[in-house]
Amino acid sequence: MPGPTPPPIDRADAARRRLLAGGLGLVALAAAAACAPMAKGPEPWHGRLQGDTLALLGEVHDNPVHHRQRAAALGRAFEAGWRPAVVMEQFDLERQADIDRSRRERPLDARHLIDQAGAARGWDWDHYEPLIALALQFELPLWAGNLSRNQASRIMRDGYEAVLGAERVALWGLQRTPDAAWQAAQESEIDRGHCGALPRNLWASMARAQFARDAVLAHLLQQHAAGGAVLLAGNGHVRRDIGVPRWLDAVAPQRVLVVGFVEADSEAPGPGQYDVVVRTVRAVRPDPCEGFRARRQPVA
Repeated sequence: MPGPTPPPIDRADAARRRLLAGGLGLVALAAAAACAPMAKGPEPWHGRLQGDTLALLGEVHDNPVHHRQRAAALGRAFEAGWRPAVVMEQFDLERQADIDRSRRERPLDARHLIDQAGAARGWDWDHYEPLIALALQFELPLWAGNLSRNQASRIMRDGYEAVLGAERVALWGLQRTPDAAWQAAQESEIDRGHCGALPRNLWASMARAQFARDAVLAHLLQQHAAGGAVLLAGNGHVRRDIGVPRWLDAVAPQRVLVVGFVEADSEAPGPGQYDVVVRTVRAVRPDPCEGFRARRQPVA
């Protein structure tokens, strides 16, 4: 049973006090101060962030409110004593050595870690820096969890074993064939995510790459689950019906908490996709489908 929800904490004040005591770097202080104005108070699901819980926290990648709310919730849990491993979709697997080296060089410098291990990857790292700073501040294990674009492209073309080798295919559980409903749902999400512009003959191969990404994230969570774990990934990865939870064979379902962070005017999630849905305002962005429509326009 989850314990009591930890009391609200003034993140900026707590950060300031740790800095004065010599325990917090300037980057984490700035992150805490930036989070404070828009941080929400504790919600019921925050009480699950303890013990051996595996918390899969989704996001819309470019929505800063999602990142701030997750940082606030995790900051409270870490202050209360939770010490999970943190797995991040945003870092490619082969950059783990760079993560570890950067932590030895500058243990509290989140920006240095990003520069060494992720800067070329194309994410908006300003969103993730406060979360990484929290992991460094509380000396949490931090694991890269993504296949590189090159690996994913090769899996689409050549299949799992040709790219990953038989040992990793077995270790990650990729010898399993998703059932027809799972396969169809994943392909549907890929089609929707590309605004209906992808040729149908690409759906299955792109689903294969997505299955591989979810399987490796699940493997890392299970490998580091003894003291609890957090996954920071897109909403599609954390979904119970098609994402990482489908690959968590070695974890009791009641240990898993799945939180989807969705935008207020988006389509309502289907039943069973998430345990908790957190609705926020929509981020300001261009129409993501405009580029696909432009490519479909006939050439004059």
